[in-house]
Amino acid sequence: MSYSVGQVAAFAGVTVRTLHHYDKAGLLSPSGRSPAGYRLYEEADLVRLQQILFYRELGFSLDEIAEIFKDPQANALDQLLARQERLAAEIARLQRLSEVARRAIEVQRTGVSLTPQERFEVFGEITFDLSYATEAELKWADSPGRRESMTRAAAHTKEDWRRLMGEATAWRAELLAAFDEGEPGDGERAMDLAEEHRLHISRWFTACPPDMHRRIADDFAADPRAFALVVPPSQQRPGLAAWLRGAVHANATRRTGTGPGAEEDR
Repeated sequence: MSYSVGQVAAFAGVTVRTLHHYDKAGLLSPSGRSPAGYRLYEEADLVRLQQILFYRELGFSLDEIAEIFKDPQANALDQLLARQERLAAEIARLQRLSEVARRAIEVQRTGVSLTPQERFEVFGEITFDLSYATEAELKWADSPGRRESMTRAAAHTKEDWRRLMGEATAWRAELLAAFDEGEPGDGERAMDLAEEHRLHISRWFTACPPDMHRRIADDFAADPRAFALVVPPSQQRPGLAAWLRGAVHANATRRTGTGPGAEEDR
């Protein structure tokens, strides 16, 4: 039995234009023509159309589908296995993003509301890069410390944020002074500054043991968006992020008793 292009379009839930496009691409040419020259599709054509729509639903391009059709036995399985892996990874990524969105909604519902003017008054030049915040949320999503940090941050009042940022500003001034004066990154002054930063995180966000502080400092040195959370770009110096990382690592060694002159963490 033969079917017109309009009938096939209705069966498959596609447009006539799509069927014409598949014909021009060499993926699905109708088996026959009516006496008036209209396209006529046979049962085998409908089976092939089903295959095309199946692959399209999985995200294959027309070129990829054409490659599969050249040798279905050789290409289809490998292509499907590769696509399954990509789809599984995409599903996992979307699930993580959904969780990020859910937590962001919770923060918006429970967090302190600041006007743009108040936000500038409190945070000054310190800015929060949304792309970095999202990546950080994905990276640390399963961390109890991350969850506690988000919960406590959401509960801070405007006055809390003002005090928090006041502490951070004073600490940053000391940090820049030590760096500009050529203090060694593994010296006492630098390690004391690193310890102040660690205690600041513990006081305002979540318990920050030395190993966690090391990972935070590694992010500072590796990602400018992370370092901008503690030192705005206008105040940064070449090598400062690496210097702070060295100070944090030296302090962590001192605090955990894994190096010379170490003392008990308390």
